[in-house]
Amino acid sequence: MMKVPFLDLGAMNRRHRQELQTAAERVINSGWYILGEEVKAFEAEFAHWVGSPYAVGTSDGLSALTLALRAWKELGLLKEGDEVGVPANTFFATILAITENRLKPRLIEPDEVSFNLSAAGLKSAWSPAMKAVIAVHLYGQLAEMAALKKFCQQKGLLLLEDAAQAHGAQLQGVKSGAWGDAAAFSFYPGKNLGALGDAGALTGHDLRFIEMVRSLRNYGSHEKYHHRVQGPNDRLDEMQAAFLRAKLPFLEADTQRRQEIAQRYRREIRHPQVRLPQVLAGEASHVWHLFVVRVPRREIWQQGLQALGVQTAVHYPIAPHQQQAYRHELGGLALPLTEQLHREVLSLPLSPVLTDEQVAYVIKTMNEHPLV
Repeated sequence: MMKVPFLDLGAMNRRHRQELQTAAERVINSGWYILGEEVKAFEAEFAHWVGSPYAVGTSDGLSALTLALRAWKELGLLKEGDEVGVPANTFFATILAITENRLKPRLIEPDEVSFNLSAAGLKSAWSPAMKAVIAVHLYGQLAEMAALKKFCQQKGLLLLEDAAQAHGAQLQGVKSGAWGDAAAFSFYPGKNLGALGDAGALTGHDLRFIEMVRSLRNYGSHEKYHHRVQGPNDRLDEMQAAFLRAKLPFLEADTQRRQEIAQRYRREIRHPQVRLPQVLAGEASHVWHLFVVRVPRREIWQQGLQALGVQTAVHYPIAPHQQQAYRHELGGLALPLTEQLHREVLSLPLSPVLTDEQVAYVIKTMNEHPLV
């Protein structure tokens, strides 16, 4: 029996041991550990890679989302109580960024095929109280950004991309992070571009917005000991910035390997009870942070695969509106499609370090799973 881990972070980072050690030594020897040259260099390199004029490093992906909304509030573009449209099946952090800013999440059922927010769904949910939209590129597939952007421009809505899972996904030659008014990225270790700890970034086009985010992430300080606004400590660490710089040049090759594995899964998994993910806008639009299928009686599937050595995960088992933390604000909502997705989704192993033999074993094990 072959063992196929869901995600082997050790193996992924051992490929870059020399580059990571060199980066660490560079930071240690510099004697400068907070908001130094490594952060500046990574911000410039990542902005160039995304195709955005600006990037700001943050402590994590949640802080990137939260700071974007906070900056728009400080600039007078949002105010407390404004609604923010957001897909109902996103990760908890996306909703948390909204409520932390005392804004109101307007949960919208996703498209059943892509699991992403659609322009049709946004149009049906829109009201004059909505002032911003968060388009989540769930699992690595770009939302239909051209249509979403057009609608947001028509209605005067701010458009924030949650690109935490979609580093490099592109449509019409434009990458995630360059479509909206701003975009938030996570570099959590398991992401397509992962640090060796928590890290995040915001990209954007408006210099006023970027300068506000830079102040906010550093106690609201635009100059040492001078604070125009009240802000948290949400700075990207020098060491993590150096690690990310070391790994960024390998991201394109990793993405290509992810896409190769996903194509094999989609072509060769043929179990009648497995609903495979679909790519709606060309292969480059999906970078496969996760390969998520839908199955009936998920716990039986997961147990059966585990018994045969194939480790899986669930992203995510509980919908945000059903979480205890939001039982008062969102607990009364009925979102049948979202709830069904959270009952059925199952993530298969997919990473650049999977071997062809492991991929073939996952396919074989899936196809031979008994009907449930």
